[in-house]
Amino acid sequence: RWIKFEEKVEEDGERWSMPHIPVLHLYSLYQLRTCLEKGIVLLDLDSTSFSEIIDKTLSGQPDEAELQPEIKLRLAALLLCQPRHRPTKSLLQCLTELSFSPCQGRAESRSESGAQISATPLKEQLRNKFKKKIPPGAEVAHVAVGEVEFLEKPFTAFIRLRHGVVLGSLAEVALPSRFLFILLGPQGKVNVYHEVGRAMATLLTDELFQRVARQAEHREDLITGMEVFLAELSVLPPGKWDPSAHVPPPSCLPSPCRRITMHPLDQQSQDNKDVAAAGDTAGLVHLHSSEELERTGRLFGGLLRDIRRKVPWYGSDFSDALHPQCLSAVLYIYLATVTNAITFGGMLGEATDNMQGVLESFLGTAFAGSVFCLFSGQPLTILSSTGPVLVFERLLFSFSQDHRLDYLEFRLWIGLWVAFFGVVLVATEASNLVRHFTRFTEEGFCALISLIFIYDSLKRMLNLADTFPINWQYRLDDVTSYSCVCNLSGPVGLKCLCMTPSSLSALSLQPSDAPAGLSRAQCLGRGGHLLGTSCWYVPDITLISFLLFGGTFLSCTALKHFRSSRYFPTGVRNLVSDFAIILAILASCTVDATLGLETPKLLVPSKLKPTNPVRGWIIFPFGANPWWVCLMSAVPAVLVTILIFMDQQITAIILNRREYKLQKGAGFHLDLLCVSLLMVVTSATGLPWYVSATVISLAHMESLRKESTTSAPGEHPEFLGIREQRLTGLAVFVLTGLSVFMAPILKHVPMPVLYGVFLHMGMAALNTIQLTDRMRLLLIPAKHQPDLPYLHHVPLRRVHLFTIIQLLCLALLWVLKSTAAAILFPVMV
Repeated sequence: RWIKFEEKVEEDGERWSMPHIPVLHLYSLYQLRTCLEKGIVLLDLDSTSFSEIIDKTLSGQPDEAELQPEIKLRLAALLLCQPRHRPTKSLLQCLTELSFSPCQGRAESRSESGAQISATPLKEQLRNKFKKKIPPGAEVAHVAVGEVEFLEKPFTAFIRLRHGVVLGSLAEVALPSRFLFILLGPQGKVNVYHEVGRAMATLLTDELFQRVARQAEHREDLITGMEVFLAELSVLPPGKWDPSAHVPPPSCLPSPCRRITMHPLDQQSQDNKDVAAAGDTAGLVHLHSSEELERTGRLFGGLLRDIRRKVPWYGSDFSDALHPQCLSAVLYIYLATVTNAITFGGMLGEATDNMQGVLESFLGTAFAGSVFCLFSGQPLTILSSTGPVLVFERLLFSFSQDHRLDYLEFRLWIGLWVAFFGVVLVATEASNLVRHFTRFTEEGFCALISLIFIYDSLKRMLNLADTFPINWQYRLDDVTSYSCVCNLSGPVGLKCLCMTPSSLSALSLQPSDAPAGLSRAQCLGRGGHLLGTSCWYVPDITLISFLLFGGTFLSCTALKHFRSSRYFPTGVRNLVSDFAIILAILASCTVDATLGLETPKLLVPSKLKPTNPVRGWIIFPFGANPWWVCLMSAVPAVLVTILIFMDQQITAIILNRREYKLQKGAGFHLDLLCVSLLMVVTSATGLPWYVSATVISLAHMESLRKESTTSAPGEHPEFLGIREQRLTGLAVFVLTGLSVFMAPILKHVPMPVLYGVFLHMGMAALNTIQLTDRMRLLLIPAKHQPDLPYLHHVPLRRVHLFTIIQLLCLALLWVLKSTAAAILFPVMV
């Protein structure tokens, strides 16, 4: 059988072989051409049953080749015999048949010899699960070849039906049939007939010949289509390869548009060529000429167009989320968002004397994210605090302390100015400037944010070694000399000593003098302190933390790629891949709970009150600061506006790339307006400022990938796009707000596990950009480099020069980000 590749029934068995590229004998193609030239060719035959088709075929012979009546009857009887189908069976079905029928030699679904074709499909056809692999709209072609003893010369026929007809039980699956090819001949040449039949089947699965066969009006059209096929044929000389070896399908099939361009078959194909060329040109310009970024010349013209574009999709933005894959995305992005909120909340608390802390980070993330998902133009975007914003907050707090200004009030005026500038940018359609952002800028920004995620996850894991230090002086041979005894002595106060037996004897103390069962916490609670290296040694914590960290990262990566594995049915592989992150987190949490070690856990605030008790939930614009601060705030607001604009729009460009096949359009102006208006609320309530988070948004997109479920055996699933909707992001941010009440559950999640998820997100985002592939080229010798399209047109030295310049600029941005001048980061971008 053929769909796009060939499958054979293994010798004397029920198993289909692996899908492989059909390898044809050149001689069989010439024989097939002779069959088309001299045999019967019936085009647009009107028939509704297979018996009617056979009758018209046998009566359509030319006079000089007319068969005798008795031979016609025998041919008709032979062709109307029911073929023996070999339905695809799952492993469970095979094991069940083996256990219940150990002596059964043949499948019961095979028909008895001499049975006639049924006019209606059989139960085996209707229940055949192989139909799931066939794309909708597909039709069947039948190839019947063989040798018979009563023929003296070959009988060949090529039939095309005017309309697809289900021919009863003839096909393996009950689908409409369109083409039939029959080759029956005298005995002694069965191998030749077999190879001619394989050649015909391969031709009928070829896109170009199939189009010719559908449009052909005469026999000569079929022969012309076959000549085009022969013109593209490549021949391997005998003795240089094994023709019985199965050639596996390639990971990516060549586009038929290129073949149409090389061999225009008629005027229509020439028109298709022009359309294909125009499509390629449109793809190259990417967003540069898209409707989203065309200037209208009116105030708020781009915003109004974004709203008109998104309103028709608003209902489907919720109904499209009714899929199990969305549940996986919610759980995955929720844990990433919670971890990010805790991380940035903790750093904001350190930088601002707890004027903004973890609780404010939770509430701000929940509020800003929910509003953005409900009203934005690209709801797949995930809002979060970012590194540049954190640097600005730190500098702003230091400036306020040095000049005795109220930090939150000063910050409120900056936020109001930023919102005003943002509305001005929306009104003047400044988002159209993103048309000038090139791959160089996009990749540099995405790489920087991805590296920050990777660096932060590794840095926090290394900090665990400081929190839980390893006792480097520990020696297994000296284990009998290590002890940590809480010794209470002294009339003035209690003192906790960590002492070895030798030191106890030197002080004339016995271990019994130390209170039995006194824990470390009790000892410290009584005013004592611990002395000695072994007292602070926490065994196994650092090691198991790194094992959880690495295990989570590797599990996420392996399970995410499980979709392309050869194990288990397609449905199981897709389910495991969709829930890969959650399964990895659950597995790591189970290992941690089983071992029972006190690894650092996720800490979530449990009370709804400001982190710093001296502040309230509402910030008033006039109070402690002089009146001129509201005017002076416009200066730093300009820098924040540039930062917000660049961060937001570059992320929007990356998410709206052509390769993601988004169908509902972008909303650059609407997104910027939402972020600008949210600045007013978050500034007035003292909550952190939020902007699009590149890495988490990319992870959100990747978790919602749609792939075809009807890929042919041997064919990689086709990427269909992203499941565009608003519900996953909204659910993530609502759960983030409710996390304050879920502290008893979340406290069992180890932090190393979440750092492993962060590392996976950073690596996954880094692998989505071309820069990563070009960096690998620097290390791969030329003869081993992959067949990348741009290497066909650009000299390798120019590719390396471009990559090196990009890496130097990326290093400059990293250095700038790590210094006090990080506020200039968006200007440098």
